[in-house]
Amino acid sequence: MIELRNISAFYGRKQVLTELSLKIDTGEAVALIGPNGAGKTTLLKVISGAVKAKGETCIKGRPVQELSGYERAGIISVVPQQIAVDTPLNGHDFVMLGRTHCMPRFAPPSESDREAVEEAMRCTATLALSHRFIADMSGGERQRLALAMAFAAQPRIILLDEATAHLDLHHRAETMQLLREMNRTRGLTVLMAVHDLSLAGRYFDRLILLKDGRILKEGTPSEVLTEQNIEDAYECPVRVIELPDGLGAAIVPIAHSEL
Repeated sequence: MIELRNISAFYGRKQVLTELSLKIDTGEAVALIGPNGAGKTTLLKVISGAVKAKGETCIKGRPVQELSGYERAGIISVVPQQIAVDTPLNGHDFVMLGRTHCMPRFAPPSESDREAVEEAMRCTATLALSHRFIADMSGGERQRLALAMAFAAQPRIILLDEATAHLDLHHRAETMQLLREMNRTRGLTVLMAVHDLSLAGRYFDRLILLKDGRILKEGTPSEVLTEQNIEDAYECPVRVIELPDGLGAAIVPIAHSEL
């Protein structure tokens, strides 16, 4: 589904990704983890086609740059870290943007478009935001609408950049459970940049640990989330505490002064 070969990306003269290769199969749920500046956001942008890079990025066997904007929109949905507060739309119209690739130019939404939007807003618990304007919403509400817009597109792949960062505990858990359900029941391929290591370990089948634009370690949560791997990546000692009932592990950072 997604294959990157020898990807190097730059912002100006600064190299952000270096000779990075990876493959994500159809229906996988994968988390990108790593410290600030490791290259997680840039990697998502390379996959979506928003950032050009050296090397080869293929989606469903085709170079991403050969896909038209409409083709990409029909395959990939992107949920950014945040959406602009001054977006001059109400919640319903914002989510309808996810259907743009399905609608002929200048044509009104079809019944199937309206049904897709309603279903996306229902499953993200955002129907109550339909008539409120983006500027009047909290950061968490805007983030949930961004997720609804992504679902409304009915993509094969969803890329999320810290999509739970602005959510409270309740909505964070609900969002992660929804992503897991969409992944398992509909075969949605999920790739998400995640800061919360405990969250990554609980909800994702495979983790990719980045540092300085390279893959430091990848594998199952138990293979990646070791005290040594985390300390190597974050330059911070931690304790990994296994939780009962299959809930994963808690990652507890330790200040050097506490050692």
